Amino acid sequence: MAAMDLFGRRWALRILWELREGPLGARALLARCEGLSSSVLYQRLRELTSSGIVAPSVDGYELTPLGTALRDALRPLDEWAITWAQEQQHDDQQPTET
Repeated sequence: MAAMDLFGRRWALRILWELREGPLGARALLARCEGLSSSVLYQRLRELTSSGIVAPSVDGYELTPLGTALRDALRPLDEWAITWAQEQQHDDQQPTET
């Protein structure tokens, strides 16, 4: 599955996540993604751009209509992840039996 290959690449989903609320420049993306190198950022942006998910804009990079549809498709996964994280936190707060 080509989409899963693309989204499974390191930092790809994080870059899409950071663009969810609007355009960002490369410096802003690097600042929000601690540990992301500029070379990997530009490689992922090229891949996401050539896939029609991200496009350059006057403000940096932004989601295309296809990218916005992907963001909306991932929203249930985000909601699930929030619930999962809350349950993990709840489990961590439970006393353990010794």
